[in-house]
Amino acid sequence: MKGKFDIDVVADSTITKRRVQRATMPDYAKMKKPDVKLVILGDMNVGKTSLLHRYTERKFKDTISTVGGAFFLKQWGPYNISIWDTAGREQFHGLGSLYCRGAAAVILTYDVTNWQSLAELEDRFLSLTDTANSDCIFAIVGNKADLTDPRALVEEEGEEEKEVVPQLSSSPTGPPKFRKQVLREDAMAFYSRILRYKLLDEATSLPAESMCFETSAKTGYNVDLLFETLFNMVLPSILKKESQSCSPTVDLEECREVKRTKAGCCT
Repeated sequence: MKGKFDIDVVADSTITKRRVQRATMPDYAKMKKPDVKLVILGDMNVGKTSLLHRYTERKFKDTISTVGGAFFLKQWGPYNISIWDTAGREQFHGLGSLYCRGAAAVILTYDVTNWQSLAELEDRFLSLTDTANSDCIFAIVGNKADLTDPRALVEEEGEEEKEVVPQLSSSPTGPPKFRKQVLREDAMAFYSRILRYKLLDEATSLPAESMCFETSAKTGYNVDLLFETLFNMVLPSILKKESQSCSPTVDLEECREVKRTKAGCCT
């Protein structure tokens, strides 16, 4: 995947628009608006920002809590995808619905060693997605898998040189450091409740098996798989948006009105 996906923009939403454009935004990004939006939601300290840094910068680093929100502009082939990283603190909770407005995909993130972080997704964050698109895609992501799953302990170096490693493909390399409080089955059950909350038919919706991930921002385990799976899934939303904005239909009445106006101006 080397050379195919490059990070374009990193901007804190608390910075003014003028300052962002002058300080961080490259010329081609100025000329083209994002084609689609992804939003990451979750309680504080589950690793939302670290996941983005691992994917965009190919490394793990300690981060401070996000204030308000921040966005990354990612070029995926010919398309621009904005990824919004939101704050998990209670005082910024009200901003979540604003960031989710018009989102094509939402990543609901929890900590696999903390059951409460999964409960918070349902209690506090799910309702924020009411402003997302009606066909919004939901991914349930359990981060910090390296603390409980020996398969996630090996750091994935040179990820851009390799194909994405599927889930459950590695062999154990050591005992887990922490007890896993949220099982994959718990995440899948939560996904089913999301479908019911959204009044979606489970039989025709994306299956829970393909929308529940366990990742490690520290080692890179399944991080590429997560983002690139979602990028491929939102492509139909981009194409639908393009077809609606470039409709070949011509309004004949409007054309006649334009001709009458021009004729009136010439007399």
